[in-house]
Amino acid sequence: MGHDLQRPECIIAQPNGTLWTADARGGVMRIDPDGSQKLVAPPLAAAVETTFEQRYVQSRDQSLPNGLALTPGGDFIVCNWGTERIERLTSSGKVEVLFDTVAGRPLGKTNFPLLDSKGRIWFTVTTVMQPWTDSINARALDGYIGVIDESGIRIVAEGFGGTNEIRFDDREEWLYVVESNSRRISRLRVGPGATLSDREVYGPQELEGFPDGFAFDSFGNLWVTLVMTDKLIAITPEGDVLTLLDDGNSEATAKLNHHFASRTLTPEIMAAARGELAPWMASITFGGPDLKTVYLGSLQGTRIPAFTAPLAGQPLIHWR
Repeated sequence: MGHDLQRPECIIAQPNGTLWTADARGGVMRIDPDGSQKLVAPPLAAAVETTFEQRYVQSRDQSLPNGLALTPGGDFIVCNWGTERIERLTSSGKVEVLFDTVAGRPLGKTNFPLLDSKGRIWFTVTTVMQPWTDSINARALDGYIGVIDESGIRIVAEGFGGTNEIRFDDREEWLYVVESNSRRISRLRVGPGATLSDREVYGPQELEGFPDGFAFDSFGNLWVTLVMTDKLIAITPEGDVLTLLDDGNSEATAKLNHHFASRTLTPEIMAAARGELAPWMASITFGGPDLKTVYLGSLQGTRIPAFTAPLAGQPLIHWR
């Protein structure tokens, strides 16, 4: 799906077949069911030629939308990896900065926003280290989860290893958290006033790669992408791990895992580990009228791979 996309990291699929994906030109790309597409971004936004080091490692001072959430009013909440802010992007391409600090300090690498049924915005920050790649070898536990509500912005849980995507279960009783650098999925119980407690690891203590995006299907299986390893796996309710798609480079993956264990990972080693379908596979989205179409986002791809799944995804809470 789509063409000439730039860093389509996060994908939102509407029931009518319209896709929205994050775009490195500072906004989102709309892809209609007929294949036509339109960039929604500030008027002066344009493609900027950069090196791998500048775009993926340093990634500062340049708009780089990462995670997206679609509001009931048709605007987007954007966690901007480049500007390290939480922003609102209107359907006309206007950007409003919602927050760039919390408790008087810079937010850090904002990653993913999530709306709940009460209208609150939950968000993650992967790390406050710069460059962010240093946090992998350091095994830094400086990632955190925050909430934005009528009282403002605050941190509600911290001490995570590379906080990435977050999702609720269908009753909003548990919040599931990707810890990319720690290679695991955690979850926390949601309490009154947007409080989190009873943190525990969900599934294996360590996965075979760096988890990035995830989504529940209608049977409670948690589908997870492994970035750089470029695998799609599923964690069953019993805790078993199934491999659904393997598009990785086995030699590059073995080298990646060796240097991860030795804490000697470099951007060059990371860059070499990638597949072909969705290079640096980053997110998974269930879409289509029956939620049986799977879309895969990526950090280095220019198109969106899609396939039909044998079972449906879990409906998003705010679409009910």
